[in-house]
Amino acid sequence: MSDAIVVLNAGSSSLKFSLFAGQDDLPFVAGGQVSGLYTGAPRFVGKNSAGEQVAEKRWDADAKLDHHGAIVHIVEWLRTTHGHEHRLAAVGHRVVHGGMDFAAPVRLDTDVVTRLEKLIPLAPLHQPHNLEPIRALLQRAPDLPQVACFDTAAHRSNPPLAQMFALPRELSDAGVRRYGFHGLSYEYIASVLPEFDARAANGRTVALHLGNGASMCALQAGRSIASTMGFTAVDGLPMGTRCGALDPGVILYLMDERGMDTRAVEKLIYRQSGLLGVSGVSSDMRELLESDDPQAKVAVDLFVYRIGRELGSLAAALGGLDAIVFTAGIGERAAVVRERICQRAAWLGVELDPDANASQGPRISTPGSRVAAWVIPTNEELMIARHTRDLLARG
Repeated sequence: MSDAIVVLNAGSSSLKFSLFAGQDDLPFVAGGQVSGLYTGAPRFVGKNSAGEQVAEKRWDADAKLDHHGAIVHIVEWLRTTHGHEHRLAAVGHRVVHGGMDFAAPVRLDTDVVTRLEKLIPLAPLHQPHNLEPIRALLQRAPDLPQVACFDTAAHRSNPPLAQMFALPRELSDAGVRRYGFHGLSYEYIASVLPEFDARAANGRTVALHLGNGASMCALQAGRSIASTMGFTAVDGLPMGTRCGALDPGVILYLMDERGMDTRAVEKLIYRQSGLLGVSGVSSDMRELLESDDPQAKVAVDLFVYRIGRELGSLAAALGGLDAIVFTAGIGERAAVVRERICQRAAWLGVELDPDANASQGPRISTPGSRVAAWVIPTNEELMIARHTRDLLARG
């Protein structure tokens, strides 16, 4: 019987899980999710190592299943389907914000959870839900090791100037600084990039994590030196429902002239803006690309334009550019978006291979392109499993 690690990624209405086993390459054994939490008709889906659905359960519309109930069902399903060959050794969690205190994965206990609760205002869409399954397991299985892995941690390698806002020192010392996010995704890309492009892995690369949440990261020899996201995960690029970079004066205007309070502003910039707000159609890039609505086109145009501007900024931070890497849902699947971004980046030396791009790469630039372009699927869950294994091995 081999040791296994379960990775949990909790959202507001879902709980995704992945089971990894072994000590070396941590092969994926099973996974799935419970969706529809706190709403009508929750649904569980279990998948095997090939990603094929092998189990399903639906609850009644009035079930109102919460994260704790989802944990119970997931653990029971894993025990009955894989408990004869794998022993659950630990659980790894994705936690979006680690603040100033947590620059590396950490073993979880009630004290750590209390400290992480104080960061909820910095990631209101993610942090409260990330902590729910942690609390549930601390109550249900207090002796089971749990490890938190942070989306902010990888960016603590940014130079001090890259982490600063031009604010009074007292605020900087209190933690008002640029943190950056999607760090687990960027860590994974950096870990596998040598298999694709040794020059890029040792040089200057911009990784583009483009999904419902979107950001970009400048990697110097695999280490983050700058990111488009800052103090919170609403900064930087326009996203599915988040506005991205916004003049702070707009917030003052909304409060003074429109009479909006802080909760109304929070709802606007986190849930009603981005692709959804601009288009008035959808937050889903697939739907926008298929739509005939002129505003859907404007939303896509703005998304591509902002990426082009940020790419120039990050190339400047790197002092040049050897490669760009597309990853996450839009980055991995939306060939037309990649094409438009690469066309905008022609001045940096990116020369797109249309056929390679249409077939999803992995290399989508021509052999003679001065700057290589790649499509590399991310795997944040495997990165969390690695961190969890390594932290426990260190005792």
